[in-house]
Amino acid sequence: MKKSTIAIIAIVAIVAIWAISGYNGLVNMEENVNNQWSNVETQYQRRADLIPNLVNTVKGYATHEQETLQAVIEARSKATQITVNADDLTSEKLAEFQKAQGTITSALGKLLALSESYPDLKANQNFLELQAQLEGTENRINVARTNFNNTAKEYNTAIRRFPKNLLAGLFGFDRRAYFEAQEGAETAPTVQF
Repeated sequence: MKKSTIAIIAIVAIVAIWAISGYNGLVNMEENVNNQWSNVETQYQRRADLIPNLVNTVKGYATHEQETLQAVIEARSKATQITVNADDLTSEKLAEFQKAQGTITSALGKLLALSESYPDLKANQNFLELQAQLEGTENRINVARTNFNNTAKEYNTAIRRFPKNLLAGLFGFDRRAYFEAQEGAETAPTVQF
């Protein structure tokens, strides 16, 4: 009887240690996903903060291009109103967030195309600096999104594999959505001169 009691206690202890370490590992992975999501949001916020400066610089040169400038301002406003909590990151919410950010990208493309019509604007140091910062920000957004997707993949894989899937189901660890290419991204843009 003593040996069987010791064996049962040992098995319970091993299972408890496994459950605790597995749970803590899943928590660490989930926090990694949340951290990467914060990095994505930080880069989008950086872009949103640069937009008013870019718009004001262009405004000085292209006062009659009000429609394009207004579109950029409205897109920025809508995009900054959409927030997604990292703990509730569903495919639908991520798609809505991505769509709003895509609207900014489109509006910025039109705004930057205006520089072709205004040689003085094209040569303006402030405009060139803001344009370079926006380009750098777009690159940072891409890196942050890739890092988020990689971290989400590791997390999603961990919570789906046996035996951690038992812990994930027991403690409510849910899959995280990925950033995906926007509709029409497979078609290269047409450049006309």
